[in-house]
Amino acid sequence: MVVTRPTRSSMPRGLLNHPLTLYLIFLVLMLLKLMWLHHNLHAYNITMGLLDKVIAIGSLLLLSFWTWLLPRRGMIVSLVVLNLLLTALIYADMVYYRYFQDFLTIPVLLQARQVDALGDSIATLIYTSDLWFFADWLVVIPFAAIVLFNRRYRSKHTSPSVHGYGRYSYNDGKARLRRRLTAGSIALVLGLGLAVGPIYFYSKTWAKGLFDNNWWNVSMYNVTGLLAFHGYDLYNYAKDHIGSGPQADPADVEQAKAFFAERQGTAPQNDALFGKYKDSNVIIVQGEAFMNFMIGQSIGGQEITPHFNELMKESQYYSHFYHQTGQGRTSDADFGANISLHPLPVGSAFVRYADHTYDSLPSILKDNGYSTNVFHAYESGFWNRYTMYQNMNYDKFYSKNDFAQDDPLGWSLSDESFFRQSVEKMSSDVTEPFYSFLITLSSHHPYALPKEKQQLDVGEFQGTMFGNYLQSVHYVDSALGKMVEDLKNRGLWENTIFMFYGDHDNSIKEQSQYEQFLGRSLNELDMAQIMNEVPLLVHLPDGAAAGTINEPSGQLDITPSVLHLLGLSDQSYYHMGNDVYDDGSGRTVVLRNGTFSDGSVFYIPSDDYIYESGACYDLSTRDKTDINACRPSHDEATKRLQVSDTVITYDLIQHFREEDNSTATSQ
Repeated sequence: MVVTRPTRSSMPRGLLNHPLTLYLIFLVLMLLKLMWLHHNLHAYNITMGLLDKVIAIGSLLLLSFWTWLLPRRGMIVSLVVLNLLLTALIYADMVYYRYFQDFLTIPVLLQARQVDALGDSIATLIYTSDLWFFADWLVVIPFAAIVLFNRRYRSKHTSPSVHGYGRYSYNDGKARLRRRLTAGSIALVLGLGLAVGPIYFYSKTWAKGLFDNNWWNVSMYNVTGLLAFHGYDLYNYAKDHIGSGPQADPADVEQAKAFFAERQGTAPQNDALFGKYKDSNVIIVQGEAFMNFMIGQSIGGQEITPHFNELMKESQYYSHFYHQTGQGRTSDADFGANISLHPLPVGSAFVRYADHTYDSLPSILKDNGYSTNVFHAYESGFWNRYTMYQNMNYDKFYSKNDFAQDDPLGWSLSDESFFRQSVEKMSSDVTEPFYSFLITLSSHHPYALPKEKQQLDVGEFQGTMFGNYLQSVHYVDSALGKMVEDLKNRGLWENTIFMFYGDHDNSIKEQSQYEQFLGRSLNELDMAQIMNEVPLLVHLPDGAAAGTINEPSGQLDITPSVLHLLGLSDQSYYHMGNDVYDDGSGRTVVLRNGTFSDGSVFYIPSDDYIYESGACYDLSTRDKTDINACRPSHDEATKRLQVSDTVITYDLIQHFREEDNSTATSQ
């Protein structure tokens, strides 16, 4: 057969048509997007140096080496598809980080149905400048369309006469295949060397032990880069859910067993409050994004939380009460308060381990004759609540369909209507003594309260998200005041232990706005406390023990403390919180990211999670002190987080119960 040499105009002589050129363009574009992401994180003490860029290039090679094994057209299409997918992933991580200060993981993606419900919150996290992130698509997508659908282009690039890779002729199919295999193999080996080498070096030097512990995802990203982080997350998920499942390290199991044996062997202090309110009703309200910094504050001469402030006069107010949430946010607060274990470092326990065994507050109270109910005017499947609440042994979950939508607001129902309808149900449908747990919604990000419900003059903050947040909190405070009056009018207040606490921060992190609001400069310690402290208010039936408590406490302390007031020993349960009424108990409060306070020092971990890189503050002077002053409590905090993670991940409470029953039977 005679093959006619193509004319100059028909031959693809430009560098753009060379596979190596196209591949390099792909690598450069993706590297630039990863650098863009890193620039927008603004993560303290985390840089993207030369080795980090090398890891990124190696990761890209590992993700794309297989495209060399395809014919030219298949390679081009595959690189375009990879560009689209990786761009979407990187951008999704960037938006997610803006709200959660964390990265997407497989457990989070399994909760993807929640994304639809975020609505306006997502809209506020997307910036106009982000359009530049997708600028290359203006060329990439049309180019892909030409490759796929333009016959002239396809005929030119499938002609047997066309010179393929460089100057070599690919008329021989075997020769073409060998060269594709060679190129793909080189990309694979190079990718392994560039990605794995530096990561291994890091793991044996300054990041030693990182892969042996469940650390914060940002610290893992600091070592692996974004793409390798997602690869490691995928590996961990597959390891946990394929085959027989994960197996706990025997040493970790023994550490957990010893921790609870020591805790359960310490007799509680039976003070005047122990059992004083036996058989009282218990109502706990979890306030959405209700933070501590604005308690007692005014703006333009108007109190922001007047009803909360008034209730403080006859209640216990915990001025250093910390939220201990992780990625699960609201569900983590619920988990910590009602189960007294630390939330997971990745994902939400409500979603990942809803079928595991827990010593939940509703379950314990139900075993002691209580009617147990939870109220939340939203979809029952959100955060997997319906399944989790069944496991926690609630009698009834009053979700969105159980409430009349007579005053729609934000995500669902206004808090005022939610409180009113919930109290009505407690009064008519629920048998005393009861435990009622309520979760509010009206002060949810992005705090877009309708004008007709705005009653606060926020002055210079008008039109800002910070001002909108103050408006929302003021509205929730008003709804809380009406709820308390309703409980009093229905005769429930006098026989009820009433608690109100915030679930997590408001995701507004601009220090200048807090300085402007508080009228003073703030240091690192001030901001750490502002962003992690939420209020806890405890009103006892007779108004006893009222006052401000300055010792540190946290969400995990709620269940042990409620049991103390009801005269129920907490010692036989697998809880990690402190009993705030037991002066003999340790009062170290540990946050999910490793921050902790024991009342005398406050430790703030660095983003790289090296202990010495963190900051240790003396709370008496509020100045930095020797890092070694925090070492003993740091070791305890690390142990607590590891014990809690081990217990939850491997369902050890069930295991311990079976061991206890076996021992009792043998005796």
